[in-house]
Amino acid sequence: MKKLKELFSDTLIYGISSVFARFLNYLLVPFYTDVFEAEVYAVVGLVYAAIAFLNVLFTIGLESSYIRYGKDRDQAKSYFKTLQLFLFGSSATLILLLWILKPLLTPELGLSGDSRMIFEMMLGILFFDTLSIVPFAELRLSQRAKLFAVLKTGNVIIQIVLNFYLILGRGFGVEAVFISNLAASVITAFVIWVVTIPMFAGSWDREVLNKALGFGLPFIPAGIGHVINEMLDRFFLNNMSESAIYHIYGQAYSAEHIVGVYNACYKLAVFMLLLVQMFRMAWQPFFMRHSDQEDAPELFAQTFTYFNVGAAVIFLGVSLFIDQIVAIKIPILDAYLIGQEYWMGLSVVPLLLMAYWFQGWYVNFSAGIFIGEKTKKLAQITLIGAVVTITLNLILIPIYGMMGSATATLVSYLVMALLIYSYSTRSFSVPYKLWQGFAVVGVTGITIFVKPFLNDLNFSDIAASVVLFTLGIIVISIISFGRKTIPALGDEK
Repeated sequence: MKKLKELFSDTLIYGISSVFARFLNYLLVPFYTDVFEAEVYAVVGLVYAAIAFLNVLFTIGLESSYIRYGKDRDQAKSYFKTLQLFLFGSSATLILLLWILKPLLTPELGLSGDSRMIFEMMLGILFFDTLSIVPFAELRLSQRAKLFAVLKTGNVIIQIVLNFYLILGRGFGVEAVFISNLAASVITAFVIWVVTIPMFAGSWDREVLNKALGFGLPFIPAGIGHVINEMLDRFFLNNMSESAIYHIYGQAYSAEHIVGVYNACYKLAVFMLLLVQMFRMAWQPFFMRHSDQEDAPELFAQTFTYFNVGAAVIFLGVSLFIDQIVAIKIPILDAYLIGQEYWMGLSVVPLLLMAYWFQGWYVNFSAGIFIGEKTKKLAQITLIGAVVTITLNLILIPIYGMMGSATATLVSYLVMALLIYSYSTRSFSVPYKLWQGFAVVGVTGITIFVKPFLNDLNFSDIAASVVLFTLGIIVISIISFGRKTIPALGDEK
């Protein structure tokens, strides 16, 4: 339990900073949805989808490589300096290549005329963010979580202040989003370089680079697969036919309008994403520190159980009270949490919350892959997930629109979670109570399904949500911590 408290403590520090930073950043969503039409907001979604994809090529898995090998503090400085210098050269090369391809790429991002300057800002964001990944990994590895939190939060505050100033004070359009991000990335990069400058005392080592690339390169196809699962649906939706849109939604919306609505509603899944991200930040260094200890398998299994309970609480809270959440008014902005124009897409939120829940399973199960240095399996897993995403998007979007995209994301993350479970437990045996996890997921799904029936029985929306939330938590607690729990898969043999 002491070790779980250590993990919880680190998760809490990363979590508070992530939650606070994300909360501040989320204030921009009601702001954007209030000042930008859905068609304009679609540009933000498309460009950030491109940034996510390109970020994989820029970072080439070296963040994970540094966490894996930088734990050897005697060699950490050489790893740090070697990886930073390599990333500087590789990033500069990629930026030059992308700048040459600009005429081909800008139309796919919805950029034309004056908005084409956004492309150059996108390249700048990629460059400075890439050169910050190893320094931030060093903060995580050296357990300087508080400093990590301050820098990440400061980055978001800079973006928010500049957004308000440029859009409200100077009358800028959507380009203000990217100017603010670029400024925050530049400032954050310079600060963290100063903070970690003692790490440059190491020496360039080609052998170190080869070892790091050998571990990190499999993360490229893995990362590309992840981005396909996470972001490609915007491009599929952006290519919906007018007849399909009219058939699904009964009105002649533009494809850009659908993308803007979907992108805004996707943001509501941030509540589950926050849990997954802050857990991942603490989890990777934690399981590497404890992997050699005798009680590691049982410790990792307990972690999975506690994560599931936390995820279930978030899923129920957001899904059951979604109508009340989006109707919250931000006093300063005098705007709803998401503009009313975007509420037509709220039905996708429970599916996306559950998709991120399974992404959390994926993060939990990844311990065995890292410990056994079987990272090549990650590429296979995520590329299979990408195939599932692409196939289901092509099949479901013409029939169900945004719901089809959300369903594809959910199924893809479930498939990846089960695949990494299979590979990981072969490399490092852990008695995960997998069927217990599925039981918890099932209870939450049933709870959401039952709500309309309570509404038909004259329960008010709030009353039905409160009753189901309470019952759901009780049942989940019994499943997870009661004396008679569902056995681990390994116990059935």
